[in-house]
Amino acid sequence: MSAEKASVTVRIAGEEHTIRANAEPEWTKRCAKLVDDRIHEIRMSAGLIEGHKAAILAALSIADECFEAIDELENAKREVASRATNLTRRIEAEIGTDDTE
Repeated sequence: MSAEKASVTVRIAGEEHTIRANAEPEWTKRCAKLVDDRIHEIRMSAGLIEGHKAAILAALSIADECFEAIDELENAKREVASRATNLTRRIEAEIGTDDTE
């Protein structure tokens, strides 16, 4: 069963865009706001910059954050798996010790 695409109009870098997506309109608006805010930040810090260059820099900045978050999540998963394995070994060792008494 495929979800119906919803249309939502958003403003990014001073221009209105109508987006059709499977996502909820509020989610699309939230994503658009992130992009718009990042473009605004880049324009404020870089001064006069062409719109498409600001959009590219914003996309690269957001992609960088995304990859950093993915790396952090993978590291956290490895840490949790390692701790679970160690805890399981300790529990099994204790259970094994109790059986011999």
